[in-house]
Amino acid sequence: MAKVRPDPGRGTQTTTGIGLKRLQHLVLWVSDVERSVRFYRGVLGFEVKTRYPNAAFLKIPGSPDDHHLGLFEQTGVARPDEDVARMYHSAWEVGEITDLVRARQRLIEAGALVGSSDHGVSLSLYAKDPDGLEFEIFWTVPDGNLVGTRPLDLEAELARRGVMMA
Repeated sequence: MAKVRPDPGRGTQTTTGIGLKRLQHLVLWVSDVERSVRFYRGVLGFEVKTRYPNAAFLKIPGSPDDHHLGLFEQTGVARPDEDVARMYHSAWEVGEITDLVRARQRLIEAGALVGSSDHGVSLSLYAKDPDGLEFEIFWTVPDGNLVGTRPLDLEAELARRGVMMA
């Protein structure tokens, strides 16, 4: 049985692992750093923390972290090959279901939305950036339970929760 030690403000932490507590940042190779910065700023709302000629570091506005996303330009890099072992996607959580609605609209307008799912414990949107790198935007369902994955009906979920969108 794993030993558990208190972690002030964070509940408990098992000592059998190496002490991981969260993903702090993600770094991507992109074919055009300017295009990627425009996408991640304009569609997802990241802000540029630091900019170099062929790289950029972006962060979630209001966060005390230095950065959450690093973009490094590698001219001529090929799009992801769906038929090889690779990372499938990264995922970012939004705070409110209305944020998910806004994200869906922005992703549709950008032509980036490729799918959506209701996982019971979370409602998820799947999209691809300009280089074809897939990511997920999700909202954790406060009263959710794992019932398997089904198609996402965001309007029905809003109605069920009594949330009105302007």
